[in-house]
Amino acid sequence: MNIQKIFFAFIIATLTLSSCKSEAKKETPKETVIAKAELVSLNLSGMTCEMGCAKTIESKLAKKEGVLDAKVIFTDSLATIKYDANKVKKADLIAFVEGIGDGQTYKATESDN
Repeated sequence: MNIQKIFFAFIIATLTLSSCKSEAKKETPKETVIAKAELVSLNLSGMTCEMGCAKTIESKLAKKEGVLDAKVIFTDSLATIKYDANKVKKADLIAFVEGIGDGQTYKATESDN
């Protein structure tokens, strides 16, 4: 009988302490910054092939912070980039593309489209 009382007291104490901890862990929600999505089209020169150049540029752009989506079309020499204007600027994207290199020199200019 005495062991049962100790066991139930232990269970009640455990439940009480765990419920207090879960309430203490509740945090106030942090402000979320809404992405300011913008689109830019860049004319690209210096690409010599689809797999080596266009796919490399597309892949590296997709990994850049602030880029939401990137598509490079070799046959049109065009990159279409959807980006978060709160995180990256258009001029930074142009400089980034021109700095990709890998022994190749790329030139990027904003398209009128």
